[in-house]
Amino acid sequence: MRSILLAGAALLMLPLAAAAKPPEGPARTFQPRDLFALEQAQDPEISPDGAQIAYVRSSEDIMTDSAHKALWLVDVNTGAQTPLVTGAGSAFSPRWSPDGKRLAYVSTAEGRPQLYVRWMATGASARIAEVPEAPSSLTWSPDGRTLAFTMMTPDDGTTLGAPLPKPEGAKWAEPLKIIDTVTYRADGEGYLKPGFEHLFTVSAEGGAPRQLTFGAFNEGGDLSWTPDGRAILFTGNRDKAWALEPDASDIFEIRVADGTVTQLTHRFGPNADPHISPDGSRIAYIGFADRSRGYENVRLYVMDRDGRNVRTVTEGLDRSVGSPRWAADGHSLYVQYADHGIGKVARVSLDGHVQDLAAGMTGGELDRPYTGGQYSVSANGVVAFTQGAPDQPGDVAVVKGGAVRRLTRLNEDLFLGKTLGQVTPLKVASSVDKLPIDAWVITPPGFDPAKKYPVILEIHGGPFSSYGPVFASELQLYAAAGYVVVYANPRGSTSYGFDFADTINDNYPSHDYDDLMSVVDAVIAKGSVDPNNLFVTGGSGGGLLTAWIVGKTGRFKAAVTQKPVINWTSEVLTTDGYNGMARDWFGKMPWEDQADYWRRSPLSLVGNVSTPTMVMVGEEDHRTPGSEAEQFYQALQLRSVPTALIRVPGASHESLAERPSQEAAEAGAILAWFGKYRTAEGK
Repeated sequence: MRSILLAGAALLMLPLAAAAKPPEGPARTFQPRDLFALEQAQDPEISPDGAQIAYVRSSEDIMTDSAHKALWLVDVNTGAQTPLVTGAGSAFSPRWSPDGKRLAYVSTAEGRPQLYVRWMATGASARIAEVPEAPSSLTWSPDGRTLAFTMMTPDDGTTLGAPLPKPEGAKWAEPLKIIDTVTYRADGEGYLKPGFEHLFTVSAEGGAPRQLTFGAFNEGGDLSWTPDGRAILFTGNRDKAWALEPDASDIFEIRVADGTVTQLTHRFGPNADPHISPDGSRIAYIGFADRSRGYENVRLYVMDRDGRNVRTVTEGLDRSVGSPRWAADGHSLYVQYADHGIGKVARVSLDGHVQDLAAGMTGGELDRPYTGGQYSVSANGVVAFTQGAPDQPGDVAVVKGGAVRRLTRLNEDLFLGKTLGQVTPLKVASSVDKLPIDAWVITPPGFDPAKKYPVILEIHGGPFSSYGPVFASELQLYAAAGYVVVYANPRGSTSYGFDFADTINDNYPSHDYDDLMSVVDAVIAKGSVDPNNLFVTGGSGGGLLTAWIVGKTGRFKAAVTQKPVINWTSEVLTTDGYNGMARDWFGKMPWEDQADYWRRSPLSLVGNVSTPTMVMVGEEDHRTPGSEAEQFYQALQLRSVPTALIRVPGASHESLAERPSQEAAEAGAILAWFGKYRTAEGK
C-alpha cells in the first residue's frame, strides 16, 4: 500500500508539461480517428413486395483496421431497422427468394466465404453448401427451389519436368511457379491461382453444388433464369483467343437439364449482364461495339429470346448505363447512369424515352468523391438505392409513388456537433476552347471570406471516371486542416457524353492539363485563396496528371503524385491489364511508335520539374506497379528535386486508402509535405 502511495506522490511532483493535456471537449471538425467511425450502406436489395430492404451495413473495426459487413433490414414504410446477420465475419450479397420468404447471402463467419439461406419467418439461417471458393452472382430460380452462382474452379496449371523425390523430413525450397497464361495477376488479388470461373447450381434447401459450365475460359456477370426455370443466361467469352480480348464477351444460354450451351450474341465487344423479360420473349443487356478506343458509351440493348432483332434502346441517351432490370409489365426497364457527376436511377421505355426517378446515388469509395451507387427494384416498382450527399456517405433511400425518402442515417451521431467542409459547385470555362468544365470547391470549417487560404487541387483517376458532389473523407481532412480543396471533371471524364470523354482518345494527357489549370484560375478568381500557396495531388490517372503538371508549370508549391503512370512504355508492359491497355489507349505497341509513348509520359518532362514532389504507391499495386513511382522518385533524386517515396504496405491500386489507419497516415503525410513548403499568407 505504501509503495502505491509513494508512486502516486511521485507522479504529482512531475512538471505539468510532462502530463498529457486532456481534451476540453469533442472535436468540432472531421478528424483522422473519425475514419474508424464512418459507416455506409451498400447493396440495397428490396423485397419482391416492396415492403422491406435488406442491405449491407459496412463499418470499420478499429481492432482489425478493416471493414466489417453486416446485413440489416429496414422497413420501407416506417424506416425501422432490424439487424439480420451480425457478429463474427462479414455478411454480404443479400438476395431475396421470389416469394420474399427467404434471403440468400454470403458470409465469412466460418472463415471462408460460404453460401447461406435465412428463413425470414423464423429467423433461422443455414449454410446450404460447402464451397471451396467464394460464390458470386447469386440468383434464385423462378420457383425458389434452386440457386445459381459463379465460382472459381481450381486448375492444376502447367508442369515442366518431373520433380526430384524429396527425402522424408527434408525442408526444400518451394517448387517452381510456372506461368504460361496471358492473365496471371490482377490488382487486389496478386498472382492468380490456376483456374477458371464457372457456373454452378445448388438446391436452396442444401446439397452438393452442381457445376454446369466447363472449359478453359471464364463465365460470370449477372445471371438470369428463364421464366420456366429451364435455362440460365450468362456472360462469357469462348473464343480461342479470349485471353487477348479482355473487353470481349457474349451472352450465352445454358440448359440446366443437360448443359447444352447456345451463344446468343456475336458482336466483338462487351455484351454483358443479360436479363430476360417477365414473359420470356426478350433479353435486355448492356455493351458496345469495340472500336479499340479508350472510351465508349455503354448502351442498353434488347433482342429476341433467340438472339435475333437486336436493337439499341438508349441510342438517344448520350451516357453510359448499367444494371438493367425489367419492370414487371415488361414494357420498360430500369437502369442507372451518371450525368455531370451525379448518379441517377431512371426508367427507360422500349422506344428509348428516359424518365429520371432519383438522383444523388453514391457508394463505393469513401475517401474520394467518385460517382457510383447501387439500386434494386421490387415487383410493384418501388426502387431502393444508395443515396448520399457532400456531408453524407451512402444511406438507404427509396423511390415510392414518385417521392424519394431517405430511410437510414448511419452517420448522424458521428457528424452531430461537427462542422464539415462545405461543398459548392464551381463553373469553369477551359482556357483552350471555352469547353464547360464542372468543378466543386470545399471550404474549410469556419471559412472566413476575408482571409486567404491555401489551395489543394485534387485530381481523379481513370481517366474515364467522374467526381461528383458526394462525401469524401480524405478531402474533408484536407479542409479541416485549413485548405480550400478544389476538384473537377476535366475533358476525358465520364458522365458528359461520348464526345467529352473521347476528346483524349490517343491523346492523354493533353488539354485536360489546361482544363485543370483553368479550374485553379477560377478558384483564385473567386477570392479568399492565396495564389502563392497552391498544392496538387491525385491518384492513378490523377497521379499521372500531377506528375505531368509539375513538368509543365512551377506554380505549385508542392505536389504528391499517388500510384501514378510515369513511363507509358513500362506501364503497358507491366500492368495487370497489359493485354488491352496498349491497343485501346495507343493503337500501337511501344516498339511500333516509341515517340508517341514518350511524348505522353510524365518522365519526358522530368527535366523541367522544380516543384518538391512526393511519390506514393501501394506495395501490392499491380495496376500502376511500384516501378512507375520509383522511376519518378529516382529521376527527381538524380535532379536534386526535393522528393520522398512512400510505399504503403499490403495496399493494392484500388485499396491504397481502404484501411482507415493507412488513409489517416497517408493524409497526414500529404498534409505534412504540403505544410513543409506552405508559406505565410501572401509570400
